[in-house]
Amino acid sequence: MKRVLSIATLYPNAHAPRFGTFVARSLEALAARGDWHVTLINPIGIPPIAFGKYRPLATAAVNGVEHGVTVFRPTFPLIPRLGARINSKMISRSILPLVRRLHAGQPFDLVDAQFFYPDGPAAARIADELGLPLSIKARGSDITFWGQKPFARRQMVAAAHNAAGLLAVSEALARDMAELGMNRNKITINYTGLDRDRFSPRDHAGIRRRLGTELGLPLAADQPLLATVGALTARKGQGLVIASLPQLPGAQLLLVGKGEDKERLQAQARQLGVADRVHFVGSVDHDLLPIILSAADVMVLPSSNEGLANAWVEALACGTPLVICDAGGARELVTGPDAGIIVERTAEGVTEGIRQILASPPTAEAAAGMVEQFSWAANAASLAEYYESITAA
Repeated sequence: MKRVLSIATLYPNAHAPRFGTFVARSLEALAARGDWHVTLINPIGIPPIAFGKYRPLATAAVNGVEHGVTVFRPTFPLIPRLGARINSKMISRSILPLVRRLHAGQPFDLVDAQFFYPDGPAAARIADELGLPLSIKARGSDITFWGQKPFARRQMVAAAHNAAGLLAVSEALARDMAELGMNRNKITINYTGLDRDRFSPRDHAGIRRRLGTELGLPLAADQPLLATVGALTARKGQGLVIASLPQLPGAQLLLVGKGEDKERLQAQARQLGVADRVHFVGSVDHDLLPIILSAADVMVLPSSNEGLANAWVEALACGTPLVICDAGGARELVTGPDAGIIVERTAEGVTEGIRQILASPPTAEAAAGMVEQFSWAANAASLAEYYESITAA
């Protein structure tokens, strides 16, 4: 059995159990195969004085074996809002003693980063220290956001140059990486996975009643129900969905997620007179999310940029078509009308897309069929094959 040391700042913990779950599912599926032992280091940034949200986060910095993955959660010094330039250096410096100890006990075959910044440059320093091949995975905003900041781009491109291989979650993201100056020949596509036991079509009428009871909301079966799943940030475009509601009489909107834009979005809903139809449900349990997606008529997520969003795949698996914008791997997923529609990133474009889906919806079975190739087992098999190729080189 070969051994991979994976570094991921995106990973669930006791304080934030939904944070980076897609990373956890991928590595858990890899570990379950039996050909790779997975050790995960999840560095947690804590300021010198752990105030506010950082206090419970500090208590979540605990180690353990979680679903077959050996997890370590060392902390590193963090300067909120100002420390982005040095985070990768602080991470590598803080975790290096632990890495040396683990490697001396049972040597690793590969160092892996699950996000390009700050994980990638930190992992590059660790791989260089251990003399091991390096892999770095790009997921979306690590390229589209951090790649636009000169200090981060320099570190990312340098790390990519030293890597034995790179991963991207879509062909579109691979092109973005190449435009930053990364070698396209090094990049392998590793599409996201899907928990098929959890995300599948369910009885629409029954699930709508159950969801209304669960959330304490009057969700009528004869009114359109829209769902938007993602952090409440300008990048995800929830404001465009709210702006569509005055033109969609009776439509209810469930906003799943938390974020800095919540107050602005609430004010927008009040100003447009649709506050009674916009429901902020926050972060939800992973067992409730499939119910929300199955109950919805449309999953609307007009993001400005993405890699290939897990929420897209999960919605389709529940039989719910998409209204999304031409961002990231959208065209790799929406390859026919059964998957939904790609629209302009305007309120008018979003409104028209929703109208089209409501007027002529695909069957739940047809929508789910658009993602039949996605599973965590397939994701892990692709990942194992890729890891084998760069360690054998």
